[in-house]
Amino acid sequence: MKKPLHNCSIALGVTGSIASYKALDLASKLVQQGASVKALLTSGATKIVTPLAFTAITHKSVSVNLYDPNSDIGMDHVSVAKSINLLIIAPATANTIAKLSYGISDNPVTTTYLATKAPVLVAPAMDGNMFSNEATQTNINILKDRGVYILGPYEGHLASGMEGIGRMADTNEILEWAKLIIAKNGDMSNVKIVVTAGGTKEPLDPIRVITNRSSGKMGIAIAEAARDRGASVKLITSLDPQPNIVGVEIIDGETAEEMAIQTKLHAQMADAIIMAAAVSDWKPTDSSLAKIKKDDLSNMSLDLTKTEDIIGSINDPKLIKVAFAAETQNLLKNAKLKLTAKKLDLIVANEVKQTGSVFGSDTNKVILIDKNGREEDLPEMRKYDLGHLIIDRVKAMIEART
Repeated sequence: MKKPLHNCSIALGVTGSIASYKALDLASKLVQQGASVKALLTSGATKIVTPLAFTAITHKSVSVNLYDPNSDIGMDHVSVAKSINLLIIAPATANTIAKLSYGISDNPVTTTYLATKAPVLVAPAMDGNMFSNEATQTNINILKDRGVYILGPYEGHLASGMEGIGRMADTNEILEWAKLIIAKNGDMSNVKIVVTAGGTKEPLDPIRVITNRSSGKMGIAIAEAARDRGASVKLITSLDPQPNIVGVEIIDGETAEEMAIQTKLHAQMADAIIMAAAVSDWKPTDSSLAKIKKDDLSNMSLDLTKTEDIIGSINDPKLIKVAFAAETQNLLKNAKLKLTAKKLDLIVANEVKQTGSVFGSDTNKVILIDKNGREEDLPEMRKYDLGHLIIDRVKAMIEART
C-alpha cells in the first residue's frame, strides 16, 4: 500500500554526539519504509559510530570526507544535495547547528544542507546547558525562520550525568515527522478529513461506565493513512490515554454527547467525515454523582435514553460521509439499511464474529458498499492498508463532486 517514504531519497546527516548510535536505528527504519538512504558523517561522528555500520544498513557508500576522490560526494560535493527529497540531521550537535545557521560548509553534512533545496529536519542532541545557552537558542531560531523543522530535544538523563533538556527525539518520532514532511505534497494535500475512533463511555456513576469493545485501532489507522497522504486530519476519540499521532489534531469526545458536539462542529469545515467510532446507542437516563454501592446494585433498575445518531444528523450535501457497520448477523442487509437511513456515501461492513478480525486486532475483513449499491468484498488486511483503500474511495468521491 501507499507509503510516503517509499522510493524517497533521504540524506541522513550524523554528527558527533553520543546519541549518534541512535542514527543507526533511524537509518534501518527509513530503509524498512522503502526509502533510499545516504548517510553523511562528520569526523566527530566517526569516532562514535563507524561508516561500515551505515553501509551495512543502507547498502550505500557513506560520505565522511569532502576531499576523498573515491567518494561520490568528493567528485561532486553537491551531488547528494541535488537528488534528495529530504535531509535529516540526527543527532545535530550545538557545533553543527551553529555551522548551519552561519552557512559554514566544511563537512558532508553542512555542505549538503547549504546546497539542497529539499526540506530539512534537524533533531538536536547535546548537554542541557549547551542547549539553553543563548547562542544555541539564537542559532535554532535562525534555522526555524528559514523553514527548517526542529524536533526536540527533550528532557531526560543526559550523557553528562545531568537531568535536563538535551535528549534527541525518539527515532520513531523522527520517522513520523519524516512521513509528515514528505506527505505535504501527497494526493490528499488539499483535503480536510474528520475521523472518529474508539468506543464512547456513558457514566453510570463516577467509576462505572457503559461502553463497548472497540479499541479505536481502525480509526487511528485511517487517520494515519490520511495524514500520510497529506490530508489535514482531525481525530475525535474517546480513548484514554489519547493517541499521539504526529501531524493529526486529537480532540476529546468521551461520551456520545461530547463526540456528537465535536463531530458536528468540525464537520462544518471538512471535506469528508469517516465515522469509525463505536458510539453508544443508549446512555443512562440519570448518572449518579456518587459511587453506587454494591448493596444498591442488587435492587437497581437501569433506565436508558437513546443517544443521537451523529452521522445521520449531519446533512451537508458537500460532505462525504463514511461510516462503519459492525454486525453479528445479516451483515449486508443491516449495512445497507444503515447506508440508506444515514444518507451515507460509503459504508464499511464487518462481521465481528470473525476470528482474527475483531475488536483489538491489527487486521480487518470488510465489505465496502457505496450509495449506488456497489459491493466490494475485500480480503483480510492490515487496518492501515484498509485505511488507504477507504481514503482512495473518499478521494474518488471528492473528485467526482468537483
